[in-house]
Amino acid sequence: MTRTVVTAAVLAAVLAVGSSALAHCQIPCGIYDDPARFAELEEHVTTIEKSMNQINELSKGGQKNYNQIVRWVVNKEVHADKFTEIVTYYFLTQRIKPADPSDRAATAKYLRELRLLHEMMVHAMKAKQTTDLEHCRALRGLIHKFRASYLGEAAQTGAAASHSVSVRRPEACQAQASAHKHGGAPHSH
Repeated sequence: MTRTVVTAAVLAAVLAVGSSALAHCQIPCGIYDDPARFAELEEHVTTIEKSMNQINELSKGGQKNYNQIVRWVVNKEVHADKFTEIVTYYFLTQRIKPADPSDRAATAKYLRELRLLHEMMVHAMKAKQTTDLEHCRALRGLIHKFRASYLGEAAQTGAAASHSVSVRRPEACQAQASAHKHGGAPHSH
């Protein structure tokens, strides 16, 4: 009986966590695709913008279709949340590393990127609260500034940078996860 209860609790926890950590696995498996994350951020902003436009259009005039308005509001909320998940779970927790305080340039870059990511989260929150398209314009500008800071010159030239796609074969991730499960030391990013 106790084993059944524990199994059910673990399954419920896995299902609850699995549905919210979509930005990245956080195992850590070492699989990163920064360009894909930037593309996802842009796509979420485009979806938020379209949702705002649809809400505004459907709210005009006489007879309103409240069902469609609600669906667009929910869509806007979901994509703002997904945007924030990428900012927090991918960039803030896994990719942006604290700088050595004695390295002024690295510390300045770290603080600039933290500020940009925080501003992105604030505008995503405000996009949830309103249909003001200015928040979408602000998000696009912030994504551009963050990408330029994060990728450095590669953002302008398209060349590989210090933050590039880093992919390990799934077998390597599974082997490391298995080693950790069986008492081996966990790996870190």
